[in-house]
Amino acid sequence: MKKIVLERLTFRNFKGFREFVLDANGGNADAYGDNATGKTTLFDGFTWLLFGKDSANRSEQKFEIKELDKAGNVVRHGLDHEVEGVLLVNQRRRTFRRVFSEKWTQKRGSATSVFDGHTTNYFVDGVPVKEKEYRAEVDALISEDVFKLLTSPSYFNEVLKPEARRKVLLEVCGDMTDAEIIASNKELTPLAAILEERTVEKHKQSIKSALAEINKEIKEIPTRIDEKYRDMPDVSDLDAELIQEDIETLRSRIDAKAAELQRIQSGGELSAKEIRLREINAELTDIKHRVQADGLQAVNEQRERLMQLRGEASELQARISAGQREIEQHKRQIARAESQAERLREEWHAANGLEFPAHQHEHGANCPTCGQALPADQVQAAQDKALADFNRDKSRRLERISAEGKAAAEEVRSLKHSMFDLEESLTALEEKLAVKQGEVTEAEAKLIELQAAVSDPADDPEYQAKQKEAEIVRSEIEQLRSSASDAASKVQAEIRLLRDQVSELESDKSKIAAAVAIENRIAELTEQERKLAAEYERLQHELYLTEEFTRTKVSALESKINNKFKYARFRLFEEQLNGGLNDVCKTLYNGVPYDGGLNNAAQINVGLDIINTLSEHYGFSAPIFIDNAESVTQLIDTDAQVIRLIVPPTFDSLPDETKDELIKLHGSYEEASAVWKDKNKKLRIVPHNNMQEAI
Repeated sequence: MKKIVLERLTFRNFKGFREFVLDANGGNADAYGDNATGKTTLFDGFTWLLFGKDSANRSEQKFEIKELDKAGNVVRHGLDHEVEGVLLVNQRRRTFRRVFSEKWTQKRGSATSVFDGHTTNYFVDGVPVKEKEYRAEVDALISEDVFKLLTSPSYFNEVLKPEARRKVLLEVCGDMTDAEIIASNKELTPLAAILEERTVEKHKQSIKSALAEINKEIKEIPTRIDEKYRDMPDVSDLDAELIQEDIETLRSRIDAKAAELQRIQSGGELSAKEIRLREINAELTDIKHRVQADGLQAVNEQRERLMQLRGEASELQARISAGQREIEQHKRQIARAESQAERLREEWHAANGLEFPAHQHEHGANCPTCGQALPADQVQAAQDKALADFNRDKSRRLERISAEGKAAAEEVRSLKHSMFDLEESLTALEEKLAVKQGEVTEAEAKLIELQAAVSDPADDPEYQAKQKEAEIVRSEIEQLRSSASDAASKVQAEIRLLRDQVSELESDKSKIAAAVAIENRIAELTEQERKLAAEYERLQHELYLTEEFTRTKVSALESKINNKFKYARFRLFEEQLNGGLNDVCKTLYNGVPYDGGLNNAAQINVGLDIINTLSEHYGFSAPIFIDNAESVTQLIDTDAQVIRLIVPPTFDSLPDETKDELIKLHGSYEEASAVWKDKNKKLRIVPHNNMQEAI
């Protein structure tokens, strides 16, 4: 077992201690002092040293380390607040020191420093370490949760929540499997098959959830049935079979009336008259076709012939117009050619009348260059050559003009010959056109004659007789229709009345159907309610089994747990009024609940009993700080170091022999009482059970 013993605990500027030393020297010690002298501060300092929290599990941000005046202000700033503890860990001495300091910084240009928060420094065995290293060293000793369980008799019962207490107790005694619990109680045998793969707790939750749902449905069903009853129509005076018979009878009467109406609207003499009228109209059409058939055919044939003749005449007229345009074009070409021939003729005569001009030189018979006289033979030769050139040019020109004149004359002749042929052809066409126009005129007259000869059917006696008969039939039809309309209106009114009666019966029939549907739904809800009740009963039995399981388990666990403790007993469940079980964790001493009237002395001893068992379970022993230790006459035995925090009794409460000894020592009752009172105003540490030192 690992054992931690406190040798010395030194406080500097911590919660009102300027300088104080708890020197236990590895043994039990008692701290005497009136209230507010700092007894609890000793335990606060010990827990703060190791975990940075006070004995009430508050962090240093939530409890005040610094000394405060009566107004709650810090008495003095700039101090280091520290606790140093010297521990024996399995006989090995370890020193831990935690220093809480203010940070003051001086900004550039400022003459004064300003407060800038706090800092904490850590030391292990005199060596400064980082916070993480410090925590690792403390964790190596013991976890914080276990430490708190083992150093305060009240921590388990007053700080831990019931769930956490149950967890600790189950850890101490060792849990039991569901199979082990079921095997220990024959009544639980069916539970194994019910659970399948679920745990009892999961199944229990499932059952409770299902029961809640079923219970909710069971409560709702009567309301839903009542609503259905309220929605149900009153059909007590209705008979479904009679209503159906009445409906069928009325529908057959409606069909009969509908047939009667159809006969009135479409049948009898009216129909025959209408047929006869259609026959007369057809006969009129036949007569008209017959009377006009021959005349119309002749007119059509003559109209076709007239159109053919007009087309032929139009074609001849077009050919004549084209010939006339061609003759006009020949005339213009002949005039042009004749004009050209006349111009060439005049040009030929002008050219032919030209004479060789007399040849004289202005420079005389001398050379114009050298001025010497030219020979006579050379002058004659030159004149001869000039004459020859003149005659040759004249001849060529006359030949050309003559050739062009002949061509122009030939063109005139050719054009005139062609125009003559055109004129003859045009004359022939004009003659044909005159003949064709005569034929057209004759055909037009013939067409008019034929059209006038087509007969008018209205003049035909048979046609006139049929028209008169049609007028008579139409008049008869109108008379028949007028009388049938009144009869049809009467039948239609009877049909509407019958249909209204059918609608009323159908409405009654629907009420009966709705009532039947509601009755069926009510039956379904009633059956559902019965099944839900059966299911509820089955689940209740399963719930009983799970609760019996819990009782068995808790009984077994309580027995195992209580066997681990000498004085403390534990109740892990409570039975509810409905027979169910609630998980609890209550500590008892001689049947008295810890928080239900147990006195301080018993609470402390029960706490020590729990610490003893937990110390053995965890294999760890730590100093125990017992507050209000003055209330305990006799503490139960424990192997752990005990630091008792005691409020001394008043002078008058001291035993008589103690008072007598003090009076004898100080000379009088008053002096002894005053000395005793002054002595207890300051906290003092006394070796355990050293009465002489305590006094």
